[in-house]
Amino acid sequence: MDGIKYAVFTEKSLRLLGKNQYTSNVESGFTKTEIKHWVELFFGVKVVAVNSHRLPGKGRRMGPILGHTMHYRLMIITLQPGYSIPLLDRETN
Repeated sequence: MDGIKYAVFTEKSLRLLGKNQYTSNVESGFTKTEIKHWVELFFGVKVVAVNSHRLPGKGRRMGPILGHTMHYRLMIITLQPGYSIPLLDRETN
């Protein structure tokens, strides 16, 4: 589970929770099948689909030196009906 950084809570991700879809940021080197395997193994759920979007890093400047932040991948994980991830379930919060 080192590849999954954190869960994303935006207006869109909260709306997707009603459709049994969970959103999280992951390391950019991981594939959809690897994330699907880790989510099924770690949380004990059945994953129907995994959608991904690679977000670019932002440019940063420190004086005359130009740099950038690391890019990351946004994953939307769709679970089978009847399954939920308890840590991210909005009904328990």
